[in-house]
Amino acid sequence: MITYCIRVRLIIALLLLGANYAYAQNNTTAYWESEVALNYKITPLLKQNFSIANRNYTYQNNTSQLTIRQIEIVNFSSLTIDPHKSIGLGVQYRFREVFEKEKENELRLTQQFNITKKTKSARFGNRFRIEQRIQPSNLFHRFRYRFAVDIPLKGFKMNIGEPYLVATTESLLTVGKSIKPMYDQRITSQIGWSITPHLKAQLGVQFRIENYTKRTEQVILILNSLVISI
Repeated sequence: MITYCIRVRLIIALLLLGANYAYAQNNTTAYWESEVALNYKITPLLKQNFSIANRNYTYQNNTSQLTIRQIEIVNFSSLTIDPHKSIGLGVQYRFREVFEKEKENELRLTQQFNITKKTKSARFGNRFRIEQRIQPSNLFHRFRYRFAVDIPLKGFKMNIGEPYLVATTESLLTVGKSIKPMYDQRITSQIGWSITPHLKAQLGVQFRIENYTKRTEQVILILNSLVISI
């Protein structure tokens, strides 16, 4: 338990340091993002995920605000190919034009390969994704790698009514005809609660360093989500 507390404090401290640094810069944007997700099994090996998320500006151009940026709908299918590996396909649609006239809506297609490993008290994940971001005037290809760990904050198992920690770091590369290659890094920490066997709630922070080889931008997201499993 002491080790878990040290890990939690370290991750929170790093995120807070990153957030303080970001707010000190002029090119910082902050968002609040809420999500509701539904997970269900079609067969023991085939899973479906449907989610809807809303992202709002909370800080932009050195000004605090609360303005809707986008709403997105996602459907994702995952097929287990052995106890530690799975492949997946996803489709996502992002609505932006209705909230920002100068922006475009986006259709996103995703292909995924995921590897997990479990120990006595933790689960580690390596996720590889390729995405096609399709907009009316542009087509971008994005390559993503994410390392994740989730651990219970009480004991060695994730029990109902007890908190757990999810921490991730993700590297991204975006390429397209109309842009130079863009490199991003994302660090996320979330605390979750298993409310019932079929319901989880999560709250956390994500710190993004975007286009860090060119004109670096800092982005902070406050995240909250509700996950329903049936």
